[in-house]
Amino acid sequence: MKMRAAVLDKMQIPQPYATTKPISIETIELDAPGPGEVLVKMAAAGLCHSDLSVINGDRPRVMPMVLGHEASAVVEELGAGVVGLQRGDHVALVFAPNCGHCLPCREGRPALCEPGFAAGAAGSLLGGARRLHRTDKSLLNHQAGVSCFAEYAVLARGSLVKIDPEVPLDVGALFGCAVLTGVGAAINCAQMKLGSSAAIVGLGGVGLSALLGALAAGARQIVAIDKLDSKLEIARALGATHTFRADDPDLIARVKAATSNGVDVAIEAASAIAALETAYKITRPGGTTVTVSLTHPTRTFNLPATNLVVEERTLKGSFLGSAVPQRDLPRYIALYKAGRLPIDKLVTHRIRLDEINLGFDRLANGEAIRQVIVF
Repeated sequence: MKMRAAVLDKMQIPQPYATTKPISIETIELDAPGPGEVLVKMAAAGLCHSDLSVINGDRPRVMPMVLGHEASAVVEELGAGVVGLQRGDHVALVFAPNCGHCLPCREGRPALCEPGFAAGAAGSLLGGARRLHRTDKSLLNHQAGVSCFAEYAVLARGSLVKIDPEVPLDVGALFGCAVLTGVGAAINCAQMKLGSSAAIVGLGGVGLSALLGALAAGARQIVAIDKLDSKLEIARALGATHTFRADDPDLIARVKAATSNGVDVAIEAASAIAALETAYKITRPGGTTVTVSLTHPTRTFNLPATNLVVEERTLKGSFLGSAVPQRDLPRYIALYKAGRLPIDKLVTHRIRLDEINLGFDRLANGEAIRQVIVF
């Protein structure tokens, strides 16, 4: 079938993207779903920093590629052997497909699925197929097995979670990345306890989702840190008890003074090594620092080893919020419906597919939290 899609041919094209247009909107071809695959019609797709990291080269990927990894959709057609879904179901798309059979999957850690990682690096679907190509039949790669900046997509069954049809689809789009990653970092990875204190460093869609996750977990004190006053204002409206500018030269001392020598849990979501260093420094002795960022693979973090031991610190990475999507996503949606995860407040712009380059300018410049393409 023919459809319109957002294609990236080359990384590291400079801003302003509205002028340089690294992403082209093209009419391309999509093959029918194979065994274990599902055809979906896109409803809404979120612009995420992980997409921006592919565009600017911080997260190298095979080119050319149809971008997008966070979305909601409606099931159109099922490939052979697909169970648990039917035509018309509403689904959230998950950027880390899982096979269910490798060691991490058997251990209950599907975000670390080995075939899923291999497929993501290769630009293919979970089973190794590529269903996207230009009209000249040249192949296009899939981003994270999703490629949702398009009118339709074919995905592996393991990339889809059925969601409550009462959830607006433009809000449901956020659950497969921002919500799973941010809320999961607080609940699954940090395992926040009732009455604990938390800090969130970096207040994009994932960071603010982590803030909401900390609130849902019962945090008594939440420190929000960012370079932009506009984001600090949003954090206060969502429930942050303290806010600080990331460029404050006395930041570490001020956070420690406000939190009895540091927080129990600090979550870094700014995709910057300096932000991770800040998060580590404001974690109290005995506390946990969690990073969800995907910086360039050559960047490193210097850790004071003696400090790690004598203060019994924990430093953890969290991918996809250390989630089991089929278990966690329905729980988070239930919390949203109960008013305890107001994810809808993170949507700052609703845009058309043709506005995508301008949208990534807004994201790169810190002018948006979550922009959602509505199809």
